[in-house]
Amino acid sequence: DLDECAASPCKDHQYCLNTDGSFSCKACDASCVGCTGEGSDKCKTCASGYLKEDEKCTDVDECNLPERVCVKENQDCVNTSGSYKCVCSEGFEDKDGTCVQT
Repeated sequence: DLDECAASPCKDHQYCLNTDGSFSCKACDASCVGCTGEGSDKCKTCASGYLKEDEKCTDVDECNLPERVCVKENQDCVNTSGSYKCVCSEGFEDKDGTCVQT
């Protein structure tokens, strides 16, 4: 078997998996910018919104940062994978970018 992966035939956001007589390109974990294999522990660099912790790229909980990320009145922060979103608190709805009571 020839190791086709030695020639790095895959794109930047993929890793190469050598198979018998061939190879396949697999997508890197969402927490990675470039990777050497499957999973968040094989990242070359962590993607935005992720930090290297115990050799893995883990999600940053922006909602628990000392500086508030959702600063508008009656707004709550919801952590998402690699990011966050600001939503109107319960009993409020978004009207032209302002959370108003429903």
